Amino acid sequence: MGHSPLKMFGLVEPFGAFCGMRLMSVFKLLAFSARWRCTHRVLCLGVVIAPIGLSGCSSTAATNADPTNAAVSPFISFLHLDGFDPFSVTKLQYTIAPKPGSVTKPVLVEYSISALAARGYVGKNSLTVPVFGLYAGYANQVSVELVRDDGGLIPRQFIIQTAECVDPSGIYSQPNVVTPRAPGSTLGFDFIFIKSGLGSPVIIDTDGEIRWVAPAPPNSTASAFTGDEFIIGDQSQPTVYTLRLDGNIRGSQLPSSIDTDFNHNIDQGKNGFLAEVDASSGGVKSIQSNVIEFKDSIPISIPSHWDLAAILGSYMSSRGDDAAAFVRPGVDWFHSNAAIYDPRDDSVIVSSRENFVIKLDYSTGAIIWILGDPTKYWYTFPSLRAKALTLAPGGLYPIGQHALSITSDGLLMLFNDGLWSLSQPAGAPAGEGRTYSAVSAYAINGKSMTAQNVWNYDAGRTIFSPICSSAYEAAGKSILVDYAVADNYTKALLVGLDSNHDVVFEFEYANSGCSTSWNAQPIALDNLHIDQ
Repeated sequence: MGHSPLKMFGLVEPFGAFCGMRLMSVFKLLAFSARWRCTHRVLCLGVVIAPIGLSGCSSTAATNADPTNAAVSPFISFLHLDGFDPFSVTKLQYTIAPKPGSVTKPVLVEYSISALAARGYVGKNSLTVPVFGLYAGYANQVSVELVRDDGGLIPRQFIIQTAECVDPSGIYSQPNVVTPRAPGSTLGFDFIFIKSGLGSPVIIDTDGEIRWVAPAPPNSTASAFTGDEFIIGDQSQPTVYTLRLDGNIRGSQLPSSIDTDFNHNIDQGKNGFLAEVDASSGGVKSIQSNVIEFKDSIPISIPSHWDLAAILGSYMSSRGDDAAAFVRPGVDWFHSNAAIYDPRDDSVIVSSRENFVIKLDYSTGAIIWILGDPTKYWYTFPSLRAKALTLAPGGLYPIGQHALSITSDGLLMLFNDGLWSLSQPAGAPAGEGRTYSAVSAYAINGKSMTAQNVWNYDAGRTIFSPICSSAYEAAGKSILVDYAVADNYTKALLVGLDSNHDVVFEFEYANSGCSTSWNAQPIALDNLHIDQ
């Protein structure tokens, strides 16, 4: 088909674009594609694309489509449109019609012409449209609409026949649909981004269908989505991958000499992305107690770094506490698993699974407040106790929590796992433990140093997911809940809740550890605008 093997997998400029990434990482990506048998099937079979309904169209519009570079993934195809001046077009959008009987909205993606040009998809008399979110093994009906600079529209209709995709794990392609989404149900999201420990991020829809997967690093646990790309932190080295929905990928090294690898989540920050990293300095390891903010640029920069050992150690010592009894380098004493930026007071909120949720001043790192179980070890230190919020009676303290976020009405929401601390010193109190997990939301008053547990969703106290897991709000106050290790670590459950916290759908997947879906978030493939 006229492309090198690297370009087939989206690695168009493997040496320049990868910016120092180890060659071994390139081979890892190619090896991943081999594990997803669908990519090989597409390479052999190609993608049959046939224009339909062209009889009434303007003669200046493109009428052909070429399946070049289709081997990236059966969920991605490329329409090559020619016969007109692409710079007479300001933007284009495409929609992918749902299957008959689907309750999921159509995929709807809009590109500005400048965004297509920046990605190398605009030629002298043609342009290429990356179409992603396709069904595998299906004749996809795709509508393309180009908007001219004079306001005129150029509509086109295509059928894109994709190859079957064989999921090597046998997991994502075979959900147990416990509760299917009903026609007419109200939900603020239609697509889900699964952060997988088995390889590529996986996008599914609320029918349970896989809608996107592509060659990627072997683990996408630490990842975020922005624009049209995933930001993925490597679990074994200080490398950041940028994986676009068109299948293109590049990798860059962190500039820090002490940060060794990523762990847990990546979230949007003030000036970039917040991530939890491991570090090593002078032969001493700092395990899961550092948060960085990095900019996904070439080269990558790190404008901010919060060393929780240094922050807490300095504060505790200044107040007369024995900081060394709490801050223990080389031990997983903190276990950071999420960090978010709060623009309301220019702060960073960090989740420490072992201890508490802590809010820090963004610029100085000063401790603003701590919210956590007062029966844990941390509360025995007067300096930390002085920063503790008082929770109103009847509320659930965060215990073993994950997935921090700020809701549309300003509450701090988190997945409240319910498992006591696992790495406290011998004889130190590990805190309370529960037999169920919940999604908890808190109203916090920093002036009075109080917190109110405004609401909880606990599924009737019937589900216990003691580690990993997440809950995130979508439009209309609907919520996606991910029980990563339900049923004694054997199942991952994805549950969609409407604004009344009633179950709209529930999907069950086979699981081992947190690998299937350590964390999952809504993703707006039904309304994705790519402007730059």
